[in-house]
Amino acid sequence: MFLLRRCTIMKKLFFVTLMTLLVSNLLIANPSETRDSVVPRTFEYVRYGDKALMMDVYSPVVARADSACVVYIFGGGFVIGSRTEKSIRALCQTLASRGFTAVAIDYRLHLQEVNYDTVSLFNMQGVFRQAINKAATDASAAVAYICAHASEWGVSPSRIVLSGSSAGAIIALQVDYSRCNSLPPAAALPAGWAPAAVVSYAGGIFTEHSRPKYATPPAPTFFMHGDSDKIVNYKKFPPVIRTGLYGSKKLHRHFEKKGYPHWFFVFEGLGHEVASLHNYMYEEFEAFVNKALRQRQMHYDATVRDNQLKPTKWSKMNVFDLYKK
Repeated sequence: MFLLRRCTIMKKLFFVTLMTLLVSNLLIANPSETRDSVVPRTFEYVRYGDKALMMDVYSPVVARADSACVVYIFGGGFVIGSRTEKSIRALCQTLASRGFTAVAIDYRLHLQEVNYDTVSLFNMQGVFRQAINKAATDASAAVAYICAHASEWGVSPSRIVLSGSSAGAIIALQVDYSRCNSLPPAAALPAGWAPAAVVSYAGGIFTEHSRPKYATPPAPTFFMHGDSDKIVNYKKFPPVIRTGLYGSKKLHRHFEKKGYPHWFFVFEGLGHEVASLHNYMYEEFEAFVNKALRQRQMHYDATVRDNQLKPTKWSKMNVFDLYKK
């Protein structure tokens, strides 16, 4: 039963990934020869016993004057996914052609190790907490590795942007949340380091004891989310108690209340499809990052209606549909 259920989940997540690739290939402009010529170098950045985690570093064709770097974290429900996926390779090549050093990283997929027959509504939060914290710990170690090689790679440590889709967006947000609150997943980060910006495609933040609170201000953050998303819930999951995964809607309200700089794009009528837009939102991504790097205080709230973006079955699915048998 355990293996059957895992296979079912992986099939569903495979179709999420396939949908991402199809949307990306339909929407992205034809890649240029310059972009396709960017070949990554691969490095081991941390090891757990015989388990090595790798990163691919895409050096810029012509580097930006600010030596900015983008760390991109793939999605896949903490079950599947890879830094070498076609859409992520295309994203990193495009970022490199635009002057960024782009880095795609591995992280531990904790939910591959979980016996789903033992998971229930009562312990689900603990299972996801462990998956998120492990992955955020790995992402922090990746940042530390990049900072240690910054001069060699032509990267400015103070101009590193964290970005990701779905589970990857959760990880990017969780790293900054952990940094601001001195939580264990951020322990590997260099002392005093902070991301220049965080860009989240359908992500959220997991809190263990209360609503989200930042002991120190978060990095400028770009939230993108579909208002029908129930996989990474647009508002919060579970909806009743204080702990759990807070989606972009709730985080936007908190950032607004505290005056934290951020952009908030809500995609009307879309669900988890928004996680696939990393190869569609280049101009918006770069505009946000440029303002963040110039330390502009930004507050931008937009409702997006785009006739090229259509709801699919992923607008109707929730997290139970994704992980159930």
